[in-house]
Amino acid sequence: MCEPFRRLPGRAGQRVGKAPSDTQYYLLGFANTSWVFRLLGSPKRVTAPESLGLPHQIRGKKNQSSSGMAGKKVLIVYAHQEPKSFNGSLKKVAVDELSQQGCTVTVSDLYAMNFEPRATRKDITGDLSNPEVFSYGVEAYEAYKKNCLTSDITEEQKKVQEADLVIFQFPLYCFSVPAILKGWMDRVLCQGFAFDITGFYDSGFFKDKLALLSLTTGGTAEMYSKAGVSGDFRYFLWPLQHGALHFCGFKILAPQISFAPEFSSEEERKAMVASWAQRLKSIWEEEPICCTPPWYFGE
Repeated sequence: MCEPFRRLPGRAGQRVGKAPSDTQYYLLGFANTSWVFRLLGSPKRVTAPESLGLPHQIRGKKNQSSSGMAGKKVLIVYAHQEPKSFNGSLKKVAVDELSQQGCTVTVSDLYAMNFEPRATRKDITGDLSNPEVFSYGVEAYEAYKKNCLTSDITEEQKKVQEADLVIFQFPLYCFSVPAILKGWMDRVLCQGFAFDITGFYDSGFFKDKLALLSLTTGGTAEMYSKAGVSGDFRYFLWPLQHGALHFCGFKILAPQISFAPEFSSEEERKAMVASWAQRLKSIWEEEPICCTPPWYFGE
């Protein structure tokens, strides 16, 4: 059963709901700028009560050991200029925790790679199918089929193809991803590789893969509420999670949103990083969200 994702008011550590099998849920608030839900108790699959709306649910199976995760492969697509940034800390803890589980973790550090974000004719190494009128989508599709895309694209496509989970780590820019990450999506997730005319959304080519957005905001959680000046944060997730990733078939895990770390205390920032590390310990047990309009916009 799919429940819309609702943010609840509450004090740190306040119990805000109770689900079947006496499983208890807690809402942790950090100075009203960041929060995270905790699931304690039974490993059985549960559905949150209507009044709660958890950001993620646990699969109906027992915890898997680290040795059981040894075959999993994770790609982290990281888009921040500064390694010492808060985004850098979130990326590092993800690498450390997932590696400790035995996963193979690959990082595409887009700024360090000087990744080209522009989708141009230079992406095609062979002859154009229509040199008179250039259409990037058409030419990239034809080039993919003929193995005529540039190596920077094909190298990233290989990483995606091998990954069981793709994590996107980035700061929110104008309700979207940084330009360098948008360029990665435009160039790497091309037709033929990620989707086709008869293969998109639930039938997309990556329907057996998971994707997760881990992002930071400049605004507080209150600003990204329905009553806030920026509106509900789920609105800006629609084009990213649904229009870009689920369109390619990815099953979407609930986002990890760190609200306003720049305006939080050092203690609060450490708590945000710790919450991410803790979530990653059971990331393989999570159920994907119900990637349909009601999750984003309500009934």
